[in-house]
Amino acid sequence: MTSTDSAQQPADAPAKAPAKDPWDLPDVSGLVVGVLGGTGPQGKGLAYRLARSGQKVIIGSRAAERAQGAAEELGHGIEGAENAECARRSDIVIVAVPWEGHGKTLEALREDLVGKLVVDCVNPLGFDKKGAYALKPEEGSAAEQAAALLPDSRVTAAFHHLSAVLLEDPEIDEIDTDVMVLGEVRADVEIVQALAGRIPGMRGIFAGRLRNAHQVEALVANLISVNRRYKAHAGLRVTDV
Repeated sequence: MTSTDSAQQPADAPAKAPAKDPWDLPDVSGLVVGVLGGTGPQGKGLAYRLARSGQKVIIGSRAAERAQGAAEELGHGIEGAENAECARRSDIVIVAVPWEGHGKTLEALREDLVGKLVVDCVNPLGFDKKGAYALKPEEGSAAEQAAALLPDSRVTAAFHHLSAVLLEDPEIDEIDTDVMVLGEVRADVEIVQALAGRIPGMRGIFAGRLRNAHQVEALVANLISVNRRYKAHAGLRVTDV
């Protein structure tokens, strides 16, 4: 048999399955979303938008009373709980804590987050008289730090470039932006993409593995500069997809 003959596909070989539509995303409407750091501007804004879209949301805080107060303020069926309870009761856990407390918070919740889909949206930033600038954690990024601290969780990264001002404004019906989603397991990434798509105006866009999270987190420093210069609340759109 010649090399050409051996390379030919047998006539009875099964046809190759068509490529999966990248916009064929799962139904996440029944999942419970917990937001650690849900009493801060970014966390409250995400909790509000997701609950307003019909998602069941629990806000987490170090103090249950503080979380419950924020939940009552936001309405839409949002509940408040201490961080550990929030993590245990949720299917998806968004990490929206300040960078300074990121590592200690996740270390303390390692057992409560076992098996959970964790979405890290923390941006390691510094500020000086010249403005905002990106910090680079020892692990490479906040998301990679989360993955190192939570070996039994499914860590992804998303929701970095959203304006808390727009998220919290009840007069705004749609948030005109894309959400870059990173992770190691495509199925987990697609769940987060679908979650982002629950918010009117948003799309979740696959943006690579966690090793590429640093530049996504760092870009927030540039957006802060854009917002200051143009008195705006800038977001991102990915073209041609």
